[in-house]
Amino acid sequence: MPALPKPVTTGTVSHVSLAEASRFWLQLGLVSFGGPAGQIALLHRELVDRRRWLSERRYLHALNYCMLLPGPEAMQLATYLGWLMHGVPGGLIAGGLFIIPSVFVLTALASVYALWGQLPLLASVFAVLKPAVLAIVLMAAWRIGRRTLHTPLLVALAIAGFLALAAFKFPYPVVVITAGLIGLGAARWRPNLLVASKPHGAGSSDSQQDRPGALHDDDSASPDHARFSKRRLAVTLLLWALATLAPLAALASFGGWNGILALMARFFTRVALLSFGGAYAVLPYVAQGAVEQFNWLSASQMLDGMALGETTPGPLIMVVAFVGFMGGWNQSLASGSGPWPLALIAVLVTVWFTFLPSFGFILAGAPLVEATRGDLRFGAPLSAITAVVVGVIASLALFFAGPVLWPAGAFNPWAALVVAVALFAQLRLSWSVLQVIGAAAAIGAVLAGVAALSS
Repeated sequence: MPALPKPVTTGTVSHVSLAEASRFWLQLGLVSFGGPAGQIALLHRELVDRRRWLSERRYLHALNYCMLLPGPEAMQLATYLGWLMHGVPGGLIAGGLFIIPSVFVLTALASVYALWGQLPLLASVFAVLKPAVLAIVLMAAWRIGRRTLHTPLLVALAIAGFLALAAFKFPYPVVVITAGLIGLGAARWRPNLLVASKPHGAGSSDSQQDRPGALHDDDSASPDHARFSKRRLAVTLLLWALATLAPLAALASFGGWNGILALMARFFTRVALLSFGGAYAVLPYVAQGAVEQFNWLSASQMLDGMALGETTPGPLIMVVAFVGFMGGWNQSLASGSGPWPLALIAVLVTVWFTFLPSFGFILAGAPLVEATRGDLRFGAPLSAITAVVVGVIASLALFFAGPVLWPAGAFNPWAALVVAVALFAQLRLSWSVLQVIGAAAAIGAVLAGVAALSS
């Protein structure tokens, strides 16, 4: 794993260059395993706890907005934070580098899959990596909950969010909207239900006062580029529209309005706009369209693609790159032409139209969100949503625990041992998420090599 920029642990952070931030975003993209919960935990640990590029409240304020949007929350959060630090270039670099490594990895794995149909050695690596990711998710729920659940109502909302998703299977958007409405009501009639009597962080075992100042702290003014401007909003919306319509028109002129590439562009734009509740909520829609409606790939190929998406860095919705690749590959084989050109172009089309709306939502909406800091009318529903997010992360940990600790219905003690060791490394040894992931991947690779030599 490439060396990370040395984190700041003492003193107030005064400046982070775009080059330094870009190196971090690239390395983050290379190791961002664990789905949204693990990725959000990684961002929190590295940017809030270790580097102090922004404060807890600034991080949560951005996270709450991203949780309201369709699309991959962690990628949108990285885009928001990159934009906050370095404007539009920073946002594009942060979001782009968050997903580009996974595009290359998944395209390479899809190529191996299309040619040989199997992926040796990966199983051993991810047998160790998945339990480590489960430990990271557990730590995320604990850390964020400890610092945000300051009142009984917020604790109750976290528990309710956990039960709503884990036990009653409520749709994620319904849970978030309900929490927001409760927050609005509490802000109007009983604001003390959302705001603790003690200052933020008082009484915590790791007092906020003992932590070094952040580059973007609670009371820091928004940078000039982060202030709302009607002209800037209009320009952003215009560029967003052009970035959508111009490529779609080019694809339609190249292969027809109902050609495979234009169909993929329109279909994955709908996927991006409907993906509330994360990838697990929208992947059934992707499977239905790609397998049953358009016949881009078979059901077994779709399942294999979802498994690959689970074992690669980046957002899980990146499985669309596999869908696009196999759709282009299969159509080219059916027509008797070389499969590579159409498969690779299809990957670019699916990725562009799936993730473009996320950039648009952040670059257009983030200045409005920044303007609401300190406004109880906006902050109250977001505080309630933050509490629900703690329950959401806990429910994701439960979701991961089943296939990790009880694969095929039998308890796996070795996976449980990895979870325990990873928790110990984070709690007692203060290992970063990146260190935990790197160590787990290295151990898995060693075990794969030992197994290969002994066979």
